[in-house]
Amino acid sequence: MPIRKYRPYTPSRRSMTVSTFEEITKEKPERSLIKKKKQNAGRNSRGRITVRHRGGGHKRRIRVVDFLREKHNIPAKVAAIEYDPNRSARLALLHYADGEKRYILAPLGLQVGTKVMSGPKADPEIGNCLPLAAVPLGLPVHNLELIPGRGAKVVRSAGQSAQILAREGDFADIKLPSGEVRKFRVNCYATIGQVGNVEHESISLGKAGRARWKGRRPTVRGVVMNPVDHPMGGGEGRSSGGGDPVSPWGKLAKGKKTRHKRKASDRVIVQRRKK
Repeated sequence: MPIRKYRPYTPSRRSMTVSTFEEITKEKPERSLIKKKKQNAGRNSRGRITVRHRGGGHKRRIRVVDFLREKHNIPAKVAAIEYDPNRSARLALLHYADGEKRYILAPLGLQVGTKVMSGPKADPEIGNCLPLAAVPLGLPVHNLELIPGRGAKVVRSAGQSAQILAREGDFADIKLPSGEVRKFRVNCYATIGQVGNVEHESISLGKAGRARWKGRRPTVRGVVMNPVDHPMGGGEGRSSGGGDPVSPWGKLAKGKKTRHKRKASDRVIVQRRKK
């Protein structure tokens, strides 16, 4: 997916880049697979802000994506590649042989008209969904289940892929995009290939307005606030008080380890991610 640059006829255009959307083959989503998305602007049910710097943005519709891929041994044809405003990856619209339509994450190289299938008997080809026990070692996978039968939870963002390093007994060693090597059960399902839209991380917004279109409100540094508003506020000149960087509620913001010392998932982590 190429990235388009513009002639810098304004300061914001100078650094702005956008996707060319060449892989998109259908502009409007499938009506049977969308639902409303409620705009809560970071507020909880009591109306209080629980997540800062959210609000506004363009209206969106949720695309119902099939992360379970439980229609085993039923072939499907890729009908279209579509844009999804709620995620970095593209979506592939599948038409199953029994007439049902579903969305999946579009892997890199998946073309319209390609036949895909899920199940233990499927071939290890791009777009097919197989249990880890049936995937050849070294093959890139994405859309990976953490717990069998609960749907894919990891390796779902644009350009990401994991790699199967080894299998022993009921577990397989998977190298995740972060560099962490973790054990997964061999009956967890994963999709073959790398998630598409690999140039997503290279796109530059170029101006504050594009962040607002995405629903991101401005962020103000604590050191420029008053002492009543932030622990790092106040002082003569550019001063942060000589203390450690903290959140507005006084919690350490940099360097403090937040992972529990005896977390249950420690036993399945073979190698921690690279620092």
